[in-house]
Amino acid sequence: MFDLNLYLVSKRKQINLFLENLLKSYFDCALGSRIYDAMEYTLAGNGKRMRPILCIAAAQAVNGKTQDVIRAACALEMIHTYSLIHDDLPAMDNDSIRRGKPTCHIAFDEATAILTGDALLTFAFQTLSINKAESGKRIDSHRLLKVINRIAFAAGNGGMVEGQMMDVFSENRNLTLDELEKMHNLKTGALISASVYSGAVLGGGTDGQIEALEIFAKNIGLAFQVKDDILNIEGEPEIMGKAAGTDIIRNKSTYPLVMGLKESKKFAQNLVSSALKALDCFDNKAEPLRHIAGYIIERKK
Repeated sequence: MFDLNLYLVSKRKQINLFLENLLKSYFDCALGSRIYDAMEYTLAGNGKRMRPILCIAAAQAVNGKTQDVIRAACALEMIHTYSLIHDDLPAMDNDSIRRGKPTCHIAFDEATAILTGDALLTFAFQTLSINKAESGKRIDSHRLLKVINRIAFAAGNGGMVEGQMMDVFSENRNLTLDELEKMHNLKTGALISASVYSGAVLGGGTDGQIEALEIFAKNIGLAFQVKDDILNIEGEPEIMGKAAGTDIIRNKSTYPLVMGLKESKKFAQNLVSSALKALDCFDNKAEPLRHIAGYIIERKK
């Protein structure tokens, strides 16, 4: 029987170790660097590592191996972490706690936080551009370029940046359901979809497999954000590692506000059901993805 908790713990350990080694090699073990300290500080901790894990699980679903995609998976975590650092800045959400500890601009200073985000984003693409897997085999350059292009689009104005811009200017406005969905598909869903896509492509997936996994990813990406909106109301700060109730304070449009709490939970469940249906064409190698889909709406943080 598949044990999701064991799987998540195992993959997080692999990801954390690889991130640690990448960072040390990047700085040639040069201790005493403020930017190194800030990058290490923000990458360490109890992050869910959901994007890199989805990348690895998607690769496994198409018969790929962790070693084929671990570099891309960790690059995705760097990009996600950079986005959190910048989201937390005083000019954005002005948050003081992230992943259970002071945010980067609180632990260091605002200038260091901005530069740390910039450094992580840049280092992510430096990491991605190496076309050699950890197994030692060469990565197909065409597939790698497709992945780099997709991640860049998802991280930039085609995804996270545009979504964050919409989020900033949606405060004190009542968004329609269509506007809310568009914002979250960009801000959260785009990088989640890119994570699944990257694993499927680098893992050697067929066009049909990649298409099915794209449907899966779109649904869980939105479900992830709906659950985040719900947790902002019902979640416990000690478990989440960040404050609750901030959406109401900032007068943000959220799914519970637009749809109601009960309907939001039902909507998230329907999204997960659609995601699971997209996996019908896969065998038991996709079990991690199936269980992760359920975890997304059952999680407490």
